[in-house]
Amino acid sequence: MATVFANKLLWVALLSTASAQLFKVVLVLITERRWAFDRMLETGGMPSSHSAAVTSLATGVGLSYGWDSPYFAIAAVFGSIVMYDATGIRRAAGIQAKLINELVQELGHLFDEGFQPQVLKTLLGHTYPQVLVGAIIGALIGLVFFL
Repeated sequence: MATVFANKLLWVALLSTASAQLFKVVLVLITERRWAFDRMLETGGMPSSHSAAVTSLATGVGLSYGWDSPYFAIAAVFGSIVMYDATGIRRAAGIQAKLINELVQELGHLFDEGFQPQVLKTLLGHTYPQVLVGAIIGALIGLVFFL
């Protein structure tokens, strides 16, 4: 177990995730003038913490083992899939959830009294700028800790 706690790559990826999530709270504070600590535990939005995590991991692996190493290749492919998924499938699911929520609200009067709709979570995926900013945060944190 001690080796897990000594794994610098793991801790940098977790730090990048936490930093991006904290950035979301600060961004809401600046733009909406309110504390939104719940953003620390939510997916989606600016910036992408998933992108920050996988980019810091790939950066750390590249700097530690070489940009031509199989380890970097694994981290880069894994990171690319995560970022592609964030802007594709997860984003589409969020858009669909928003439309379903709107339909249920508009057509709710057609259902019987026992129908209790559950509001679907809409903030799931990311736009390209959100993924890009997350990747920049991750790369910077990776560079700081591995250079």
